[in-house]
Amino acid sequence: MGGDLRRGGLPGGPDTAETGPGAGPCPDGTPKAVGVVWGLLVLNTLGSAGAKTVIPLPRSLIQVVTMGALVAAFALALALNLRLRIRGGAFLFLLTLLLVPSVLSSVHLESGFGALFRCARLALFVSTLWLLSRWWDGSTTFVRHHIRMYFAVLGSVAAGALVSPGAAMPELYGGRLVGALWPLTPPQIGQYAAVITGLTVLLVLGRRTDRGSAAVIIVPSLVLLALTHTRTATLGLLVGLALAIGSLLLTSAAARRLFTWAVLCAAVAAIGFASALRTWFLRGQSQEYLTSLTGRANVWDALLAEPRTTGKELFGVGLGDKSFGGLPIDNSWLAVYHEQGLTGVALVAAVVIVLGGVALLRPPSLPRACAIFLISYCTIASYTESGLGDASPYLLHLAVAASLLAAPAAATPLTAPALPPRRVPRWARDREVT
Repeated sequence: MGGDLRRGGLPGGPDTAETGPGAGPCPDGTPKAVGVVWGLLVLNTLGSAGAKTVIPLPRSLIQVVTMGALVAAFALALALNLRLRIRGGAFLFLLTLLLVPSVLSSVHLESGFGALFRCARLALFVSTLWLLSRWWDGSTTFVRHHIRMYFAVLGSVAAGALVSPGAAMPELYGGRLVGALWPLTPPQIGQYAAVITGLTVLLVLGRRTDRGSAAVIIVPSLVLLALTHTRTATLGLLVGLALAIGSLLLTSAAARRLFTWAVLCAAVAAIGFASALRTWFLRGQSQEYLTSLTGRANVWDALLAEPRTTGKELFGVGLGDKSFGGLPIDNSWLAVYHEQGLTGVALVAAVVIVLGGVALLRPPSLPRACAIFLISYCTIASYTESGLGDASPYLLHLAVAASLLAAPAAATPLTAPALPPRRVPRWARDREVT
């Protein structure tokens, strides 16, 4: 990924100085093994359902690998933090509370024993985040871990496209890019590409990496995003970057220049490539099909029309596979409502509102801009994607945002405090005068 993405940034200048939550390193440093833990969490959230791969992988095998990754992540995080030093915050507290409606609704086994298994998975996932919170210090450390891990995932997608172009762009998905080595769907690939593209652009703006290293990340990611034809990810990237860069306009000349050029390029593209952009956006679908959000609205209407008891209204039917009537719900809020009830919806809304409120109250800085991008992206994607109520990449994105908004830990003094002056006895003072 380039050496400059691994270092802390260049000194000097108003564009490079971090203020507020981005200032100051963790007092005892962040072990490299923390990046391994984060990579295992990313592996766990990749999922086991998707396109057919070049080498058929049994779903049971994929589930063993992903769950094994979560257990390994928790064990390694515990080994790194044996003294259980944590940094409590509203984000992790609300996620822990989310376990309550999840368990209360799942114990009825309406969704089968898999619901209890998913509850255990969510509990282990949140526990690992608690253990990692020790190193949440407002720096961009976890942003870099995030970029590296998802870039590795995109590397496997690109390798699969080179090995078997037919399997990577099957007719079943309308010729959209899928994972040919690991079963990844076009929305997943688009999400990963959009998130690391936005974060890398912001690192360039904050002079935390050079343009050459950033281009190695941004260019391939944008190509993969275009091949997935994922509208939600594209919209989330554009809106999230606009809000994040807008938060830096008053303090960063680079942000003002980029914003100006982006507006000009958008105007030129809208005028000169309107037809091509419209064709890409429609993906060969009719206007009526697009209006119904590619059939999602039919599932949403059926879900909302289903009669529910008071218990199901409050706590849902238990953690499931985010589907209703055999069809994917594809809406985080309705999926949470279905599985964790109105209580779950209130807790998830509180997570987003708290993170957004803290971000707005922070002074302008690069970490704040990255947090705004991630929160904005997750909020936009929640309308057509599920995941905010369970262990998922979206919770990992919000966890990175929480780490960026955490107050810097107090630095340990390098020298011992000065001792008070020694009192001299009166007889000694009299002898000195004599």
